[in-house]
Amino acid sequence: MAPPLMPKATAVWLIENTSLTFDQVADYCGLHPLEVQAIADGEVAGGMQGINPVAQGDLTAEEIERCQKNPNARLKPLKPTIPQPKARPSGARYTPIAMRQERPDAIAWLLKNYPELGDGQISRLLGTTKSTIAAVRDRSHWNAPNIKPQNPVNLGLCTSADLEKAIALARTRARNALARAEKLAKAAAESEAQTAEVHAGAPETLAPETPGAEKTEPAGSGGTAS
Repeated sequence: MAPPLMPKATAVWLIENTSLTFDQVADYCGLHPLEVQAIADGEVAGGMQGINPVAQGDLTAEEIERCQKNPNARLKPLKPTIPQPKARPSGARYTPIAMRQERPDAIAWLLKNYPELGDGQISRLLGTTKSTIAAVRDRSHWNAPNIKPQNPVNLGLCTSADLEKAIALARTRARNALARAEKLAKAAAESEAQTAEVHAGAPETLAPETPGAEKTEPAGSGGTAS
């Protein structure tokens, strides 16, 4: 039995929306039970949006209900009706015209569900250009009214492994950027605090007297004896 196109995202949905055991989810998604438990604990695939296998046509609600009633039962997927993505060869690749028309749908889906992905990552995943991505983002694309977000894995534009790898890389970069920003902010705050302490402990400076200024004796202090 082949696992679903996006096993971790499917596991996220099954964990959050069903009472299936970790073993049942692991068996269906092609994962190790410990990995499924880590997903449930938030240690793996944190923040990943779950994918509904029923909506994707991979499972039926009746099949999920059957397995929820029997922990020893195993999910039986429906026969796939969409083309399965093939391994991408190295170098330039030709994309059929029909599939090119589906690229904006895939771009819209990625921008909506994984905004942390950079334009360069989306470009490499889908074999598109940054200008097309920008046009879809700001809805200046010539076919903007007809763009409907669709999972690029289901469209056969990329593999689930490539997508999950790109998402993990984007989130790692975002965490590192946040850590750097926090470190710089902390260093700036410490520097300001040290400067304030120096100014607070400095002695006050008296204004210098004007050179050549004569001292004025108080009135009635005396004069020349007669």
